Amino acid sequence: MSSRIEQIIEEIEEYVDSCKFQPLSSTKIVVNKEELEELLRELRMKTPDEIKRYQKIISNKDAILADAQTKADAILADAQEKQQKMVEESEVMREAVNQANALMDQAREQARETVDAATEDANNIRMSAISYTDDMLANLEQIMNHATETVGAKYNTFVNSIQSCYDIVSKNRQELSPQTAGTSNYAAAALDEEDEEEE
Repeated sequence: MSSRIEQIIEEIEEYVDSCKFQPLSSTKIVVNKEELEELLRELRMKTPDEIKRYQKIISNKDAILADAQTKADAILADAQEKQQKMVEESEVMREAVNQANALMDQAREQARETVDAATEDANNIRMSAISYTDDMLANLEQIMNHATETVGAKYNTFVNSIQSCYDIVSKNRQELSPQTAGTSNYAAAALDEEDEEEE
C-alpha cells in the first residue's frame, strides 16, 4: 500500500501532464497556481507525519525490551517464591536447595532467552523502518532531481527556439532592406548578450 506522500507526488505528475500548453509554445504550460500550491502544501505537511510514524515504529523497540524485562523479572520472582516455599516446607533441606537452584537456573535461562528474542525482534523492526524511510526519501529525491533536469532542458529548448525564430526574422529583414543590415546585426548582438547574462 503506497503512502500518502507517494499519492501526492503522483497527483502532481498527473496534474502537470493534464495542463494545457501556452499559445504558440510546445514546452511551456499554463498551471493553476492555487491548485499546485495546495498539492505542495499537503506534501510538506505529510512528510513530517510519515517520518514520525516510522520513528514511532523504531521507538517500539524500547517498549518491547521493557515488556521482555518485566516478564523476565516476573519469572525470576516466581522462581524465588517457589524456592523459598520449597526450602521452608521440605523436610530434606539439601534436596530442596538443589531443586530450588535448578529452578533458578532454568528461570534465568528462560529470562535470558526472552530478552534476547525481544531484542532481535526490536532490531528487525527498527532496521525495516529505517530501510523503508530511506527508500521513500530516495524515491522522492530521484523524482525531484528528474523534475529539475526536465525543467532545465525545456527552458534551454525554449531559448534555442526563440533564437532560431529571431535569426529567421533578422534574415528576412536583411533580404527586404539591405540598408538595415547593420541595425539588425547590432540588435542580434544585444540579444546574445542578454541570453549570456540570463544563463
